[in-house]
Amino acid sequence: MASAERLRRITEAVREAGQLSVAELAGLTGASEMTVRRDLEVLADQGVLERYRGGARSLLLRGEEPPFVLRELERSDAKRRIAAEAASLITDGESVVLDSGTTCLEVARALADRRLTVMPLSLHAANVLTDAPRLKLLLPGGEPRPGELALTGPLAEASLATLRFDTAVIGCCGLNAADGLTAYDLADAAVKRAAITSARRVVAVADAAKFSRTALAFVAPVSALDAVVTEEGAPGDQTGALTAAGVTVREV
Repeated sequence: MASAERLRRITEAVREAGQLSVAELAGLTGASEMTVRRDLEVLADQGVLERYRGGARSLLLRGEEPPFVLRELERSDAKRRIAAEAASLITDGESVVLDSGTTCLEVARALADRRLTVMPLSLHAANVLTDAPRLKLLLPGGEPRPGELALTGPLAEASLATLRFDTAVIGCCGLNAADGLTAYDLADAAVKRAAITSARRVVAVADAAKFSRTALAFVAPVSALDAVVTEEGAPGDQTGALTAAGVTVREV
């Protein structure tokens, strides 16, 4: 099992059980106990769990979003494919508002060599785009969330309210036809809504796992989306429901 997948499995298992021993986690992952102990140190440094002698207990509630540094390792190949497809939907010369999150960070990388005007809603993406040779970079105001570096609050929302973009690329924590697009953080959800309102076209990017989740904060119904870019293997009932609602679904 690859390191990123092992960290994900350990995080999910400990969060679900509350606490697990090193021996139990070694059995779950097929790794040695020495390897599991090293993984637990990595996750403890990220604030995901707390070590105790012989095991670990979760510091994440079931309704909480895992840390950015951990999510960045998850489904990274799928996120890059999704980002490349989303970037292909954008024409040179467009103005784009780019949401925060790990998939949108990959979109920022895919857009870095393009002739565009882009407002990223996270400092992670802004850093990627700072030296882009042909790209005009706009920076919103706002307060960066620790770890996420997503820009939130009244200044971010006011920045969006004064502009009109060709395309909004929006990430999410959960997406399904019944509950719409959802996020874990209330302030982040408010900025996503403002970004959607500011754009002529809305493209959501979501890996297949997002279709099985509904997070705390409602962002928008699926009717607010023009397109969803996801990966092959996304649940057929959900992609079919999105298509029936008039949303273009692209699977890569």
